Amino acid sequence: MTIIVTGAAGLIGSNLVHALNARGECDILAVDNLTRADKFLNIVDAEISDYLDKQDFLERLQRGQFGAVRAILHQGACSDTMETNGRYMMENNYRYSHALLDYCLRTQTPYLYASSAATYGAGTIFKEDRQYEKPLNVYGYSKFLFDQVVRRHLGHAKSQIVGLKYFNVYGPREQHKGRMASVAFHNFNQFRAEGKVKLFEGYDGYVNGGQMRDFISVEDVAKVNLHFLDNPDLSGIFNLGTGRAQPFNDVAQTVVNSLRVAVGKPALSLSELVAQGLIEYVPFPDALKGKYQSFTQADMTRLRTEGGYQANFLDVQAGVSRYVQWLCARQPA
Repeated sequence: MTIIVTGAAGLIGSNLVHALNARGECDILAVDNLTRADKFLNIVDAEISDYLDKQDFLERLQRGQFGAVRAILHQGACSDTMETNGRYMMENNYRYSHALLDYCLRTQTPYLYASSAATYGAGTIFKEDRQYEKPLNVYGYSKFLFDQVVRRHLGHAKSQIVGLKYFNVYGPREQHKGRMASVAFHNFNQFRAEGKVKLFEGYDGYVNGGQMRDFISVEDVAKVNLHFLDNPDLSGIFNLGTGRAQPFNDVAQTVVNSLRVAVGKPALSLSELVAQGLIEYVPFPDALKGKYQSFTQADMTRLRTEGGYQANFLDVQAGVSRYVQWLCARQPA
């Protein structure tokens, strides 16, 4: 039976397609919008049964032209937190997700979709409950609003519905994301181009480079998605981070030291990297003040208990180091 992956040429979608391929699954309908044509590079080495443009897919879905579908893994969305076109954001994220949910409920098809830690916004408690969700931008609101729809269906749906609140995802196949690519990706390219990594100075009570996020490798994101695909009796909305916040300094230090080690140079402490000008701090942008999450850390209790996922997650030092090695193999110095 066919597995449908939307956003299949994006960061998470393409890694899901490759993870499915790795275990021998190739009957995959890849759905995306290739207006940014270079995204095809993310799935050029993947095995799929068919590709459909997002709009064609929705039209055919609404006409009931698909046969039996094993599951829909819905990763397609606009993830630009600085996008100000609310009409576009709501149509692309909220309405699109709603249409797929309606189909899955009607056909009793398992539905796994991408929510976001952006739903928590300015909150300081990261538990999967509405009272803690305070989105700061229309992207976060689009995800928040759809989660509310799902919550109204969870108690009586006859098929699986799983929402995963992704925290800060990094890893292979994100080069198309531009400014919305991960901190690790930008650090890598900046160091290659300028010989230094620039981080924000202290803000919101944090020291230079000390703002903290829950950074999670896309490898782990794919594993959790497949866990739920393999357990269709499990439903709910779950955080997907590591449960451990780490400062931006950790990401930059890991990127720089991984690149140094790759050319035979020794790893350095953070203070040494700063002293040598390899990490530099720049003023915090006025445009981000009041719209920036200085701290995120997923409460993983529900994923571990109700979701039944027990595997360990990569920390920044392990995950980012592996990612830098992947980037180096594809972008020789």
